[in-house]
Amino acid sequence: MARTPFQIRLLPRLPITYRTANKKIRIIGALKKTTLLAPFMECKLHRAIVLCALIVACFSSQNAQCQDPTFTQFYANPLYLNPALAGTATCPRVVLNYRNQWPALSGNFVTTGASYDQYVDAISGGVGVYLMTDNAGRGTLTQFSVNAIYSYQVALSENVSMVAGFQASYFQRNLDWSRLTFGDQIDPRRGFIYESQDRERGGKVDNVDFSSGFVIFSETFFGGVAVHHLFEPNESLIVQEAPLERKYTVHAGAKIPMGRDIKGNTDTYISPNILYQQQYDFQQFNLGVYIQKGPLIGGVWYRFEDSFIILLGVETDRFKTGYSYDLTTSRLTTQTAGSHEISFAFNFNCKPKKKKFRAIKCPAF
Repeated sequence: MARTPFQIRLLPRLPITYRTANKKIRIIGALKKTTLLAPFMECKLHRAIVLCALIVACFSSQNAQCQDPTFTQFYANPLYLNPALAGTATCPRVVLNYRNQWPALSGNFVTTGASYDQYVDAISGGVGVYLMTDNAGRGTLTQFSVNAIYSYQVALSENVSMVAGFQASYFQRNLDWSRLTFGDQIDPRRGFIYESQDRERGGKVDNVDFSSGFVIFSETFFGGVAVHHLFEPNESLIVQEAPLERKYTVHAGAKIPMGRDIKGNTDTYISPNILYQQQYDFQQFNLGVYIQKGPLIGGVWYRFEDSFIILLGVETDRFKTGYSYDLTTSRLTTQTAGSHEISFAFNFNCKPKKKKFRAIKCPAF
């Protein structure tokens, strides 16, 4: 479900169903062909079609839908993946995330996140705060959100626990109309040289949002479900209502110790994982595996019909940092330069938790 590339140039609406990187966008409209574009304009035309798709998707509920930012290092961004993961580490932690999707395109996505969470004995649960910014088209479309999370943990049996989380959010989305160019500015040979007659509209929209999720886990295995945008808040910048569609996430995996010594200790683990997400009719299915030897971690994922993912990381008791690269396998593979993602987390010192608290042994990334 990697997102469609955002481009600065915009053509009149086209009667097209455009699918790329596992995202399908339907656009309703018509364009009368009266001239042929010069060869050097063909690439710009292709990119302009993509921007048309995204603009319509984000601004109009009549034609298409928009989707959330995507991170590859799912468990290195736990509060974004599932609200139930707030406060599930042994000690308080700070997490930072950065993703640059398709940097070779002029309309790439740059998404950053920062979070803090911890378990609180007095409330038998976790609390967390998560901030995110999303920059599409080099400032053309920007978004900021702040999210507050509460989670509650309960033991289901001697070896199995469940934690449920609830998230309240405020988001703001802004459109810089001055960065857009339109179809009536195109000269078939000289490019974008005319002044557009399209009037400026939109600008800013803000709203509140709510999400929830749960995770069931044991010493080795874990699985969870999250539903974001429970009440589908309006995010339209231009016309009528444009609901932010619910996003459903299902994730599961295991962290299996390998090669224990005579005392039952080991520093080697293998962690197979699956993740499925759906938002409107946009879907992604991921299969992957991590291998950890001491502080070193390596991982490989495959996002069906989209990309192969390679990850390298280091984890100690106090911090962890990781880098991943998405190699695009869709039709855009030669144009995007893939996607780069970096994560960093720092664990604070803390007092021992009460006996009833159990930390989830999720993968580091």
